Amino acid sequence: MEHVKTYFEQDKFAKHAGIKILAVGDGYAKTEMPVQQFHKNATGSIHGGALFTLADFTQAVAANSRGQVSVAVNVSITYLKAVSDGTLTAEAHEVSDGKKLASYRIDIKDTAGDIISVAQGMVYRKHLSIQGFDLRE
Repeated sequence: MEHVKTYFEQDKFAKHAGIKILAVGDGYAKTEMPVQQFHKNATGSIHGGALFTLADFTQAVAANSRGQVSVAVNVSITYLKAVSDGTLTAEAHEVSDGKKLASYRIDIKDTAGDIISVAQGMVYRKHLSIQGFDLRE
């Protein structure tokens, strides 16, 4: 799974957000994002866009874990609890794995381990390998 981690180390937006990959398996990924000031909205809690970024990235890692380029075609997210500090973890689990489409559930938890957000997404699998892709400019 090291090739998957290497591939996603090139993701500039995830890197800027401070997201780190903790684990990768077939159809599975676990990531973390320490909350920083720029993740917060005007009320002082984590911005929905920051949570969506974490969910989307975690799904991407899980979906590409098999080495085939997979891109999101739909993601929906539900925010369950406001959080303003700590380190968030996200886990993506493959729900279905088809030839062209795959579906994922992504749970985001706060430092206490409480689920604060749940996302569901679908990806389209391309006929390309992630090996050899260079995301750098």
